[in-house]
Amino acid sequence: MATADLTVIGLGRSDPSATEYIAEIQRRLAAQDRVGYKLHAMGTSLEGSTEDILAVVGELHRVPFEMGLPRVYSVLKLDERRDKEQTLDDKVRSVEERLEEK
Repeated sequence: MATADLTVIGLGRSDPSATEYIAEIQRRLAAQDRVGYKLHAMGTSLEGSTEDILAVVGELHRVPFEMGLPRVYSVLKLDERRDKEQTLDDKVRSVEERLEEK
């Protein structure tokens, strides 16, 4: 299981808002079943196999191009752990439990 954080930035748009293409990226994520995802204020968290995450990221990177933007800049942080299964929720829960200890 791998987890990732993805931010897709469409450049060259006349409107400073990115909502239109971010909403389309979320629609594309909802239509697939290869990776889990959670939208957050600065991007989207993903979980699944490394291969599936990378495939989906390639598809999502193309969305702003398909919507007519001339340039796309994507930032991907990928974390793969092979010694145990760990989901996005597991990572958050681990920190929350540590905070409760003190």
